[in-house]
Amino acid sequence: MKISRKYNIILALVIVILFITIAYATLSTNLMINGSSKINNSTWNVYWDNLHVSDGSISLDSNDNTLYPAIINTSDNTRVEYSIELGEPGTFYEFTVDAKNDGSIDAMIDTISSTIKIDNGEVQNINSDTLPSWLKYSVTYSDGMPLAKYQKLDHKTSEKYKVRIEFKKDITSGQLISAVGKVLSFSFSVKYTQKDGNAISEIHPTSFSTDSWNTIVSAVKVGNTSLYTVGSTKSIDIGSHTYTLRVSNNSTPEECKTTGFSQTACGFVLEFVDIIGKHMMNPSGDTSINGYYNKGGWEYSEMRTYLNNNIYNSLPSTLKNGIINTIVVSGYGANDSSNFVTTDKLYLLSTHEVYKDVDNNVNDGIDYYDTAYYNTRQLDYYKNNNVTTASTFQLIIKQFENSGYQWWLRSAYFDNTTHFFRINASSHWTSYDSYNNGGVSPAFRLG
Repeated sequence: MKISRKYNIILALVIVILFITIAYATLSTNLMINGSSKINNSTWNVYWDNLHVSDGSISLDSNDNTLYPAIINTSDNTRVEYSIELGEPGTFYEFTVDAKNDGSIDAMIDTISSTIKIDNGEVQNINSDTLPSWLKYSVTYSDGMPLAKYQKLDHKTSEKYKVRIEFKKDITSGQLISAVGKVLSFSFSVKYTQKDGNAISEIHPTSFSTDSWNTIVSAVKVGNTSLYTVGSTKSIDIGSHTYTLRVSNNSTPEECKTTGFSQTACGFVLEFVDIIGKHMMNPSGDTSINGYYNKGGWEYSEMRTYLNNNIYNSLPSTLKNGIINTIVVSGYGANDSSNFVTTDKLYLLSTHEVYKDVDNNVNDGIDYYDTAYYNTRQLDYYKNNNVTTASTFQLIIKQFENSGYQWWLRSAYFDNTTHFFRINASSHWTSYDSYNNGGVSPAFRLG
């Protein structure tokens, strides 16, 4: 819904701070060389400089005071501080500032942190879940390229950063109401340290299949994923095996922001194309105890522990650095009475994340037998390919050792005490006893 009226709305963003933390790595204070050579002192001097507000930025506050950002230098950091008020939808504030290395020692980015606090709430890392749906916020290089760990800043050079905060123009009336009177505090911090062999140049994403994980993770963090289209694939080595990951989702529709909604099909989701191993969901045992059969659902399953320990720890460290915690909502079986909500790095898909249920019969479809069916959405990949419960699709079939094999979903089967859902070798949904080995094909989110 496009807002056509002009609203006198104040969205205050206060004490927006950009830090450069000045830090040496392991530097020796004594340089000694036998002979008559003279060694000049090395200097470390990294700071913000040359701040410029972009044309078109909101320039006055509600009292008609001009808004000027300021660079403040202290003994341990150099920072930019400013306070702005965004009025009606469509207004923005943008400026550029140079990260300047005026010393004699080459530097590189060591850590990057970007946080948000809304009103008097908790400080949270900025991602697609924590940033309000009516706001755009980014810190990039001036050409829009993402920042990343190890990007170099050689001595006597500078890199121009761009900070932009925008009150979205095309928003719904509900979004507008939720924005009124909000006070948001942002903090962006980048720590430079001495350059070493890990240093890299500025990142320019090209393709999901060829870019490094460092490039991909950095691009996703700033939303620069237009070249990483849904369906794109990339090889990944785990131990002595090579598998394929697929971009299965790259959107965050409004339903993702509703209370109680699973985040497993929201944002940038990667999914293993095929099966990476076999494992049981849960052992058999006492149905009154969590963690046996389907009692306790996904939350207490042995599979969940296996994925978030064994499999997660086997992934490349550069990929693990980008995997974010995901709120996972999962259905329950006959032993339980409510859906399960967990926070995971890795997870299995649910029925709805693969299929759109087109069975109109009452009490006779996955939307009935999976109690969390309406707490998530179909992944972009399966939605784009029109995957429904009424059809058989080759693209759902997953391979294990070069042949189609059944694979587990995380949803417990509603009217059964021992079953979890799975997809069989011909792509149809079914269910099976938890204690049987089944195909493992997890997913996760970057952000």
